[in-house]
Amino acid sequence: MKKWIISAVLLAMVVWAVIDMVTDNEVTEADNIGLEIGNIAPDFEMETLDGETVKLSDYRGEPVMLNFWATWCPPCRSEMPDMQRFYQDTDMNILAINLTDTEANFEDVGQFVEEYDLTFTIPLDQGNIVGDRYQIRPIPTTYMLDSNGIIQFNVFGPLNYDQMMLEYNKLK
Repeated sequence: MKKWIISAVLLAMVVWAVIDMVTDNEVTEADNIGLEIGNIAPDFEMETLDGETVKLSDYRGEPVMLNFWATWCPPCRSEMPDMQRFYQDTDMNILAINLTDTEANFEDVGQFVEEYDLTFTIPLDQGNIVGDRYQIRPIPTTYMLDSNGIIQFNVFGPLNYDQMMLEYNKLK
């Protein structure tokens, strides 16, 4: 009888160890969320300048360019005409996230969009919630996501049209 009990305990320990090892090696989508290349970009939901609600995960199945900017930022100003041209020339979705809390005046955002004739989506990061989640320090900061929401490229500082096209073509 003693041998049966010892055998049962040992068998239970082996089964538990195997189950524990298998479940520890399972990678869930939540484990892959982050800010590094190869991570799934953190999801967010924001209101746009047009009053619409935009959610990053709604763009799954399509490539997305996330750009964090402000109207007072000279490098942001310099890249906006190229970003508009890039948007018109590709099927890339652009979410140009305005760091609204850094603006001196909220009306500056609308005036900026009109001045540069921007037609892509402008989410407003009021409260800097998404900026904090993405650890935005220098602006502009840009992330390019593939159709699965996985970060394939990121850069701190402005991009020109050719750089945008180069990274876009790598997504194809």
